[in-house]
Amino acid sequence: MKIRLGPDGVHLFDRQTGLNVLLDEVQPAERSWSAAPRQVSIAVTNACNLACSYCYAPKHRAALEKSQLLRWIDELDEAGALGIGFGGGEPTLYRHLPEVCAHAASNTDLAVTMTTHGLRWNADLISRLRGTVNFVRVSVDGVGSTYERLRGRSFTQLRAALEAIAGTFRWGMNTVINEDTVGDLDAIVAVAAEHGASELLLLPEQRTASTAGASKGTLRVLQNWVSAYTGPVRLAASAEAELGVPTADALPRETGLRSYAHIDASGTARTSSYAPSGIRVGDSVIAAFEQLARMEAA
Repeated sequence: MKIRLGPDGVHLFDRQTGLNVLLDEVQPAERSWSAAPRQVSIAVTNACNLACSYCYAPKHRAALEKSQLLRWIDELDEAGALGIGFGGGEPTLYRHLPEVCAHAASNTDLAVTMTTHGLRWNADLISRLRGTVNFVRVSVDGVGSTYERLRGRSFTQLRAALEAIAGTFRWGMNTVINEDTVGDLDAIVAVAAEHGASELLLLPEQRTASTAGASKGTLRVLQNWVSAYTGPVRLAASAEAELGVPTADALPRETGLRSYAHIDASGTARTSSYAPSGIRVGDSVIAAFEQLARMEAA
């Protein structure tokens, strides 16, 4: 198990099972606290073969250079991060993805997760990622005709991909909630349960420069649905959402950049993927996070 020291105690983590153990009766000295955020999401590329109208990801061409990314991953591991989450864009369009995941699995103790639309997960890709990815998050916005209208792809094709992913990886489903998808929630849960998803992550659509985000009416419908939910798949919600999803904050003092950070495909460290500004990462990703923390505190 990996050991992380922080303001809440000694945190033990097993990336294979997802087991977390907190020894909160132990209070490590502040100088010994792990320097890295607990979790870092990394957009390896901005490329995507879909064109969803509500996507907030940058549309300019960018992808991380492999050798630099590997150095950052090693540094995050040494500095006490517990996990990295690859996204984009669509991470499976990043040509170095299998090599990067294999490096993390073989050379670090980091948990590797991935957020993907799932439609490129064929037998070859699955065989190349098997044993190197600990959890896969598949974005599924609506079912049937709703999904096909929003994503422009066959829902039957998606179901086949879910079946293939579920046969090899622990996985969960992500759903952007907006006026189009909120009415499909029960059907989304049914699909998630059918394919063995361990959780459904609810992501109310965020406001961007080109979209208004989820309306107040949609959020009320979502909150009422969550309140009445008794389904078979565990619910989770984004940090920005206040939906009444049952949570237990075991690390109440590990907040902000101690908890989470994001690196975009241009190599800029940000407090989240939605943050409008950040710090360019150079040779040291931890130095960039420290500079970002000072900028946030100013």
